[in-house]
Amino acid sequence: MSSPRSGSPRRRLVRRIHKAAATGLAAAAVLVTSACSGTADKAADTATAYEITDRTPAPAGAVDSFTWSIFAEPATIDYAHAFDYPPNQILSNVCESLLRWNPDLTTSPNLAASYANPTPTTWVYQIRPGVRFHDGTELTADDVVASLRRNLDPQTASVWAYPFRNVTSIDRTGPLEVTVTLAQPDSTFNKYLAAGPGTVESAATLAKSGQDYGNPQTGVNCTGPFSFASWTSGQSLTLKRFDDYWNPELKAKSGQVKFVFLADPTTRVNAFQSGEVDGGWMVPPNAYAGLRSGQAGTLYFGRNTTVADEVVSNLKGPLGDARVRRALLMAIDRKGIVKAGAGGVGEVADSLITDNLWADAPAGTREALLKDLTKYPYDPAKAKALAAEAGVSGQKIVIATSPLDSQTTIITQAVAQAATAIGLKPQIDSVSAEKYTTLFTDPAAREGIDLFLTFWYTSITDPLDMYGSLQTGAFSNYGNWSDPQFDAAVDRAIGTYDPAEHAKANAEAQAIALRELPWLPLYTQPVSVFLGKRITGVQPSIAYLYYPWAAEIGARG
Repeated sequence: MSSPRSGSPRRRLVRRIHKAAATGLAAAAVLVTSACSGTADKAADTATAYEITDRTPAPAGAVDSFTWSIFAEPATIDYAHAFDYPPNQILSNVCESLLRWNPDLTTSPNLAASYANPTPTTWVYQIRPGVRFHDGTELTADDVVASLRRNLDPQTASVWAYPFRNVTSIDRTGPLEVTVTLAQPDSTFNKYLAAGPGTVESAATLAKSGQDYGNPQTGVNCTGPFSFASWTSGQSLTLKRFDDYWNPELKAKSGQVKFVFLADPTTRVNAFQSGEVDGGWMVPPNAYAGLRSGQAGTLYFGRNTTVADEVVSNLKGPLGDARVRRALLMAIDRKGIVKAGAGGVGEVADSLITDNLWADAPAGTREALLKDLTKYPYDPAKAKALAAEAGVSGQKIVIATSPLDSQTTIITQAVAQAATAIGLKPQIDSVSAEKYTTLFTDPAAREGIDLFLTFWYTSITDPLDMYGSLQTGAFSNYGNWSDPQFDAAVDRAIGTYDPAEHAKANAEAQAIALRELPWLPLYTQPVSVFLGKRITGVQPSIAYLYYPWAAEIGARG
């Protein structure tokens, strides 16, 4: 059982396992591009510069169809069970949420034409008139109520239950009005409605499909620019343009998009180079240089909210002493990991979240954060002395890993080397991919494990999507770390809508987390996307998991 603060286990594990499975890396792969990442000194630190692209060139016109590589076949495209790269990058083009998370990581109205917060515990949504589902029926408040309530139903077992933890009721209060009542103020609830939690499906379709909703035979019936066409298990899933789509600015430029399931990284890259597929997200870093220099298309990088972390899952062993955790982080050659494991494209992480999550914070708060961050520069000698002070020399730690790709191997080896350098005796425990996932779902599987790797991204532009996961009792607080001051800071951030107070409380939580290091931040890396020479128009951003990116793709001039 999870606590009231818990997130879904599946929601949490996919951040790690599928990101890792998506990237086949080579230690020697280093990309040097012609532009900077927007942070010149950080780019110089890794001896690699790269360009963040907000928008690829505008299409010259429409295209009949395009094919897209995807690294795994979804288990379902039921929005209540979709928290993974494969289903979400499909669903973002078929289903829509009340609000929209844009590629620049801002939030705007969507199926809710407007919304209000008349009291701290009440949110009222005015539903956009004239919107039609793919079966031609018109969107009503009843559809919104039925869709959102699924996340409250234990029988649904929604991966999005956590954002609804403070919801007491969801009611139709007018033909096109829905009111959500909270037990207490929650500054993140409305933000989550721009992602999976805000997805709207036809109430009639949900009732008719029942447990078969979202499977290959039934698909889904939403309001997005593409509709579900077909799903051939083990091979591909096809969407077709929805000509009655309500938003002219995002009407699909392609008549069809076919997602091809290609699990092997080398196969995906070969498909890019041969033109068998027209594009794909999450390009294997060892292919960066070859794709950039080749003639098959163009490689782009975009905004991301992902941080690679080592989770400290055992606070009863030597890593229970915060000094040892700090020492270990200082002994890890994180610049070397970025260069060897991430193709040189990335930056050492000074926090458990990316800088862009502070977008809503007042300027003064953001400036103070940059100055006040507790940093742990690479310093093996100082690290060894700190560990010696803690008296842990010769003690064993177990680092869990899985033979998923070379990036995982590179990181694990670097962490083990750092542990040795500070006097610990690391033991690498390599397990199957299936067993590795249980580290995120079963406390018993973490018994005897001191560290394991995660790639953690957020679904909203708010530090709380990360720091709320580390509160006492949270399901994803895998090491059962507990700090009363941290918990109080997070509670204050959740409970206030004032931007300055929200940012102040978040900053306090971050300062405690970086001092105590329940997780060890390693590095950040941008979103990657490859577009073949036939297509263009996409906006590279982690928002592709919720934004209808495929609708903007058209013919290259």
